[in-house]
Amino acid sequence: MNYKSWLMTWLGLYIAPSRKPKTLLSYQNIVKSHIVPSLGERELSSLTPVLLQRFIAERLASGNQVTGGPLSASTVGQIVTVLHGSLSCACRAGLIKSDPSKCLSRPHGVEQRAGCFTAAEQQKIVRAVLSSGRAHLFGIVLCLYTGVRLGELLALRWEDIDFRARTLTVDRTCRDGKDGEGNFTILDGAPKTPTSARLIPLPRQIVRLLRELRRGSGCAFVVSHNKRRISPRSYQRMFERLLSRLHIGRRGFHALRHTFATRAVKCGMDVRTLSELLGHRSPAVTLRRYVHSVLPYKVRMMNKLGEAYFPKPERTAKGTRS
Repeated sequence: MNYKSWLMTWLGLYIAPSRKPKTLLSYQNIVKSHIVPSLGERELSSLTPVLLQRFIAERLASGNQVTGGPLSASTVGQIVTVLHGSLSCACRAGLIKSDPSKCLSRPHGVEQRAGCFTAAEQQKIVRAVLSSGRAHLFGIVLCLYTGVRLGELLALRWEDIDFRARTLTVDRTCRDGKDGEGNFTILDGAPKTPTSARLIPLPRQIVRLLRELRRGSGCAFVVSHNKRRISPRSYQRMFERLLSRLHIGRRGFHALRHTFATRAVKCGMDVRTLSELLGHRSPAVTLRRYVHSVLPYKVRMMNKLGEAYFPKPERTAKGTRS
């Protein structure tokens, strides 16, 4: 059996039934764009650790099909994941005697600094949304003060908001996709990770605005336009047009989430609490992404420690310091 045939079998029998559609689509793209063109016609038994490592090295050096330059460490890491998953499964299924991918060296990427809006830009965005008369844009403000992801925002229903307790429940997400007939639609699903399901307290100012929004909604979803829900792709475009009108540099929707996290740290929120509000797997993830925001806090704490416990200069008999 050649590798291409096994990859199709692996995706259909092992990945499709057990992974989220988004993960399956990602694996399919990796297989089609990167693995099959180079390794697809090779017999499974001909794949060796050295051959696979050379393939990875080539992707790192010149694997970008558009520019001819290197692929990012993140993309190459995804390729390694697919290689290892498919070949270890082939080994367990008895198709090959040993797994040639188990010794593959995974590239280490540099953690990217989370981009966010400045305080002035944030104020400009909030004022523009609230004065626009476009209720569907309020989701942008909601993201700035809760840190929810785009898919989580557009999956929110009014029943997920407890106005008495002033909390918001995140227990689903959505994405753009296609239905059984190939038509574009919005697909709902479970949150990104188990820790993404969470309860977020809402600031009083946001609760007040949400009450007003609900009165004129006419839709089950918190963010809607003409009483219909909005797709992630469409909402992203609305966001980009807003930034353009405000003459703010183009940034992805995720910058709103980064802005929330950065402001929370600067307000003194501890990292564990922030991690839970963001739905991260652990505080270590939060620290790694927002270490630049935490640094000023660390400086203040270190100075406070020195002021409290460093020995004071001794005074002489005349009361002057030695």
